[in-house]
Amino acid sequence: MRSYAKVIMIAAAAAALIAGLAIDRRSTLAAYLVAWVAIGAIPLGALCTLMTSYLVRRAWTEGLHSILVAATSVLPVVGLLSLPILIGIKELYPAASDGHSLPAFKALYLAPWFFVLRMVVYFVMFWLLALWQRATWSASDRMMRSASVGLIVYALLVSFAGIDWIESLEPEFHSSIYGLLYLCFVLLDGIAFGIGIGLFSRRWIGGTRGYSALLLSTILLWGYLHAMQYIVIWAGNIPDEAVWYLKRSSDGWQFVLAFVALGQFVFPFFALLSARVRSDRSWLLALCGLTLVMRCWEASILILPAVPHIAPVFVSLMLVAALVLVAAILWWAFEVALTRDGRLLRPAGRGTRAAE
Repeated sequence: MRSYAKVIMIAAAAAALIAGLAIDRRSTLAAYLVAWVAIGAIPLGALCTLMTSYLVRRAWTEGLHSILVAATSVLPVVGLLSLPILIGIKELYPAASDGHSLPAFKALYLAPWFFVLRMVVYFVMFWLLALWQRATWSASDRMMRSASVGLIVYALLVSFAGIDWIESLEPEFHSSIYGLLYLCFVLLDGIAFGIGIGLFSRRWIGGTRGYSALLLSTILLWGYLHAMQYIVIWAGNIPDEAVWYLKRSSDGWQFVLAFVALGQFVFPFFALLSARVRSDRSWLLALCGLTLVMRCWEASILILPAVPHIAPVFVSLMLVAALVLVAAILWWAFEVALTRDGRLLRPAGRGTRAAE
């Protein structure tokens, strides 16, 4: 995509969102939060995948390296794109506008100034982890150390970030597994993006079976964590926790929930059981694309039912504009990082090496 086309897309989407803020501020900010969470999770997931690839040294991990490094390079841009959320924090997060009804510790933890401070800390730490992984590349011992320590720090940071950005939209709700759910959310995003770009580009090493197994195992982890949260909440039968599911199983959200379950678990699971699908580039690329699309739907069902007094039709329109804006900016930054690294992104053609 040429630079001027990107500029036009970004400008048009930004203009639509600015107009949306003037018409319905809360609905527009809710739509932007969904887009930011869904697409901003890609570089976060790429960082986790990059560190994991340092510990699991195989031919297929080499094929993803340059793509993952370029993806993690856009983390500062994701941080900058969080500014509209921080500016409109009182429109989205109940604790930011009225924390008096909460317990003292929760009111302090979710206070706007502390929320913003943690946001800054998260992205500074993520960026430092990304720089550390890049600096240790090609030195085996240093790679092992940086990835081992980095994954521990990363897991803690992402878990707290998921609680801040999504779970705190409903401060009365608590799930001890929520941090892991968000960790799996970003991991699916990063893996699907890395594999998809690897299939689309000419820098592919080896066959597709290792990548298929990686995608399938992450989908299984995602399904397991969601099932465990549901089972624990169902068994506990605590009203504040049960209401979280009731909101997402009424007013049309039950259809979105079923769509996500089918599109992110049932269909990919049975498709990847087939040896033909696992060894076919086109099928694997389609499943990666489906996974990325499902992240947008999952982010919607996690976020939008928690935000009161929003207009569904207006949110849908603003969500399209927000997705275009965030995706175009991050894709541009990704292309710049990939080009600067001396590895131009090209679509795979007939001359590309065979998958197997």
